[in-house]
Amino acid sequence: MPAPLRPRRSALYMPGSNPRALEKARDLPCDVIVMDLEDAVAPDAKAASRETVAAALRAGGYGGRELVLRVNGLDTAWGHDDLAFAAGQPVHAVLLPKVESADAVRRAEAVLAVHGAPDGLALWCMMETPRGVLEAAGIAGATPRLAGLVMGTSDLAKDLHCLHTPDRLPFVTALGLCLLAARAHGLAILDGVYLDLADDDGFAASCRQGVQFGFDGKTLIHPKTIAAANAAFAPSEEALAWARRITAAHAAAEAEGKGVLLVDGKLVEALHVAEAERLVALAGRIEALHGDGR
Repeated sequence: MPAPLRPRRSALYMPGSNPRALEKARDLPCDVIVMDLEDAVAPDAKAASRETVAAALRAGGYGGRELVLRVNGLDTAWGHDDLAFAAGQPVHAVLLPKVESADAVRRAEAVLAVHGAPDGLALWCMMETPRGVLEAAGIAGATPRLAGLVMGTSDLAKDLHCLHTPDRLPFVTALGLCLLAARAHGLAILDGVYLDLADDDGFAASCRQGVQFGFDGKTLIHPKTIAAANAAFAPSEEALAWARRITAAHAAAEAEGKGVLLVDGKLVEALHVAEAERLVALAGRIEALHGDGR
């Protein structure tokens, strides 16, 4: 089954050990907040960061944003306790780092289940190692609890010994394999972070490329990049106008019992109607989430 449609244009990593950052996130126009217990937290702050996150979640105020908790891996000293903690938190999903097999997903799911995680708590997987990318199809089909994949291009570049080039050609194979796996299993998928915060043009180009590849949104490391990601991954006014014309024409054709649909002289098939309906629905959910369509 496809993942539930919701805006995921911008997914901002926030350090779980920083209460000020978690407070600031309440007023940011990102679609997804990733409260991070892993890379953004020093080893000696791991345990304390759980209580910092718990306090922020108890206080609430995050509106309709999707809340994701990134935990440490089960092969670390903190992974099991992170999952036990996550099972009882009011978040939408748990993000597993450096996933390399379907079995790793199921082991994490078993820990969540033992600790009483509700059925609605989703799992997401970081795809950030060569082995993980090669196992993408199996990982994507590991469990019905899995809702999405997240590219970890920084770690992947380290393992591949490749460069972060403007065209991202070194990543094309990995991005493509993970996209195929996600779409084959009806999952959402988010693009990796852009590291140069001083390069606004480069970030915008990276977002445009992510849209062209087919990603649902982009993971971010700074609030200054939210607006550009939201703009890039939202349906454009031109695309929305076309989508609304297609859906209206389709409804009229169905009412008249017509089997062939032409819009502006172009043949419109069921696949075009389905994509038009998706775009219109996504725009509506963005408006419902942020009020002003940001």
